[in-house]
Amino acid sequence: MFTGIVEEMGKVVSMGEQDGLELWDGSTGTGYVLVVECKVALDGCYLGASISINGVCLTATAFDESTVTFGVAPETIRRTNLVKLKPGDPVNVERAAKMNDRNSGHYVQGHVDGTGKIVKKVQEGDSLWITVEVPPELQGGIVHKGFIAIDGTSLTVCDVDSAANTFNFMLVAHTQTAVIIPQKDIGQEVNLELDVMGKFVQQSMQTLNDRVAALESKVSEQLGLIMQRLECLEVAAQGKQ
Repeated sequence: MFTGIVEEMGKVVSMGEQDGLELWDGSTGTGYVLVVECKVALDGCYLGASISINGVCLTATAFDESTVTFGVAPETIRRTNLVKLKPGDPVNVERAAKMNDRNSGHYVQGHVDGTGKIVKKVQEGDSLWITVEVPPELQGGIVHKGFIAIDGTSLTVCDVDSAANTFNFMLVAHTQTAVIIPQKDIGQEVNLELDVMGKFVQQSMQTLNDRVAALESKVSEQLGLIMQRLECLEVAAQGKQ
């Protein structure tokens, strides 16, 4: 679990496929490996530690005095922007939260739902407006004044345009210097994680709607059978007259 308060901006050392990775049964395979240069995340780092890189919860598989290495699963490659990282790219880094610490952001799982695309950047005073276009299947989970994690940064949704499948948010001056989002250009992707509480509500409503629809279908079917039976009885009664 994370808070969405980025602790440092790390730097990509390498990102790509590697051969000869040891598997559980002693055989070897091919997979993606990400190496990030960082400082804060090394404090207390251990094998198996959960660290958020651009909002993606990754497991530390190796580390030294200046870098942490992560294995990146195929599902992560499909759902996030990590596969597009290049050596030298900055990344948001956050260590897993301590349960007895303050949470100055919101509950972020590091389970990215998909990616969005930056379509507009507008300066207002010392703050920066950013508009993001999202896939239609994610739009319903983005709520006005609700939480959202963008590249692992806890932010507040300002405006939602459901027709255009976009939403925007504002970065204050301090945040602009502490996270990677302002450095991205129009058209670049950002990782999106919808608020987990909102996802629970959305899933519960979908389950309820599905059950109501199934019940309505069953009731309609039974009513149809009853009407057919009544019609048969009516015809039989008329035949006896």
